Amino acid sequence: MSPAVRSRESPLVLALDTGDLRQALDWSLAAGEAAGMVKVGLELFGAEGPAAVAALAGQGRRVMLDLKLHDIPATVAGAVRSAERAGAELVTVHALGGPAMLAAAAEAAGACRVAAVTVLTSAGPAEVAAAGLPPVEEAVPRLAELAVSAGCQALVCSPLEAGALRDLLGPGVELVCPGVRPAATRSGPPRWDRRGPGNPEGRGGSGDPRGVPRWDGPRWIGADDQARVATPAAAMRAGASRIVVGRPITRAADVGAAARAVRDEALAAIP
Repeated sequence: MSPAVRSRESPLVLALDTGDLRQALDWSLAAGEAAGMVKVGLELFGAEGPAAVAALAGQGRRVMLDLKLHDIPATVAGAVRSAERAGAELVTVHALGGPAMLAAAAEAAGACRVAAVTVLTSAGPAEVAAAGLPPVEEAVPRLAELAVSAGCQALVCSPLEAGALRDLLGPGVELVCPGVRPAATRSGPPRWDRRGPGNPEGRGGSGDPRGVPRWDGPRWIGADDQARVATPAAAMRAGASRIVVGRPITRAADVGAAARAVRDEALAAIP
């Protein structure tokens, strides 16, 4: 398990999905200690730049800068150094950038950590195949091993792959899982399928949402743009170190209460 889990610190990373820095700071304050970290993504960084990271760090926040860097090694190394100077603790790169890029990012990281993104949680079987990748249960472990061997200390994966990566890589690697949705926030009719590499249309059968997450297991359809999802408790039981949740919290009537509910569910699931 990651140090965050060992210390019983909140594993919640609150995604600040807005282009308005004032709104992001308000959400951060409302979540309080229920969020162990906050995430600055492309929308906020594009609007405010490094000032967004600095402002949140000035609140005492630990910041995950989620830019998913993917460029030549020298460019990525420079971007990682800039992220560290801005105050980011964790910065994301694409594992598909290859070993030289990953190694350059890790070497440039200094006091921050590099988290390699394996396969986006929005990608289902059709998207993965269209990109020329093998099925996700093959692609994710392969990219994860590549990133770790290049020096990356953390990985970004869906909760459905967390168990396999934890078994493969052991307790020393930090697994950051987006695609986490509290069951109570999932809207739309209760429709489940079993989409997977051999069943891209999800035909036949129904799933049990209480089961351990797995690629060919049940997933919620129609809630948002995430394709490979699990609840906070299921993600933590599968081996996640941190879980990323945004809209189910920031769109709630009471941001603080929603953040605490996710935090408490996640912590209760840790053995």
